[in-house]
Amino acid sequence: MPASGGWKPSDPVGHRKFAEVCTNRCFALEFGGLLDSVTLAYETWGELDASAANAVLVCHALTGDSHAAGPSGNGHPTDGWWNDMIGPGRPLDTDRYFVVCVNVLGGCQGSTGPMSLAADGKPYGSRFPMVSVRDMVRTQAMLADHLGISTWMAVVGGSMGGMQAIEWAAMYPRRVSSLVSIASTAAASAQQIAWSYAGRLAVINDPKWNDGDYYDAPDGEGPHEGFMLGRRIAQIHYRSDLSLHERFGRSTRDPLDRFEPWDRYQVESYLDHHGRKLAQRFDANSYLVLNRAMDMHDLGRGRGGLSAALARVTCPTLVVSIDSDDLYTPRQQEELRDGLRANGTPVEFEVLNSIHGHDGFLIEFDQLGPMVDNFVSDHFKAR
Repeated sequence: MPASGGWKPSDPVGHRKFAEVCTNRCFALEFGGLLDSVTLAYETWGELDASAANAVLVCHALTGDSHAAGPSGNGHPTDGWWNDMIGPGRPLDTDRYFVVCVNVLGGCQGSTGPMSLAADGKPYGSRFPMVSVRDMVRTQAMLADHLGISTWMAVVGGSMGGMQAIEWAAMYPRRVSSLVSIASTAAASAQQIAWSYAGRLAVINDPKWNDGDYYDAPDGEGPHEGFMLGRRIAQIHYRSDLSLHERFGRSTRDPLDRFEPWDRYQVESYLDHHGRKLAQRFDANSYLVLNRAMDMHDLGRGRGGLSAALARVTCPTLVVSIDSDDLYTPRQQEELRDGLRANGTPVEFEVLNSIHGHDGFLIEFDQLGPMVDNFVSDHFKAR
């Protein structure tokens, strides 16, 4: 396994497109860092209409990327993470809409992040600055300018993608006509921050992390063990107790009649699989950067508190909750709904009934698809 599973310029491009969105000046980050330049990798589906009024921005979650739809293949180790939502005749119908998905700033699939080369020709590594969700959105606004899109017909996202969507509506209220936030929140909770902290500690306590400077390590010598442990920790709370119980129960991978201390239950094998799978396609430093950005997410920061910040969100909004989500709990979506309604924002509220916990927004397409389709279609017709 390479030291980092992130995309490198020597790898196949796949369906990525690239935009240099900040080349003639440094990009100043919210928490004080500077980047010499910013490149964004993105993918598009459908055609932008003559008035550029049918554009939909899909924002990805923590370990997602720009490949929201399409098959795996050269340059894309996995199928699109929202294949069932994007395409001809699907909820985000590419016969009607121009759909864009951007690998976020700080990511590792073509956009500027810790793997990228700094001005001295070496990877940023430990020198990469702290990024916020607002920084991600600012760069996406630069990409929208590059694409000739003044207003998004809809901005849609789940989990960290929902954080971006909410920030879009707060930062650029005139550039967002409608908003869909799924299994997300206006501010990270103490429990979310606690889980994130445990996952990051797993990474940085791997000696092979080397304070973030491991990109020249030979294959097999990256911080894989710590990174995989961090992913195992996350995977437990991405799924619900009932989901894991129904799928695995107490079944074992190794024969129970000779069970040894490190023989595995099926649920342990499942965690090992997801840890290795992520380490093969993602970068540990990017994981740390984006994970911390999620902790820092607070719509009310610097805006006079949450109520004042939510007053900036004026576009029609769909808030979707998952009833079994123990990470981004229904309470948080209800607070977002109530806060928006208190300021007069038109809000629709839907609940996914799922046993799958937080990952329900990546699984329950039979329920989620019609919710998103109906909401976005209504606003498409009302243009």
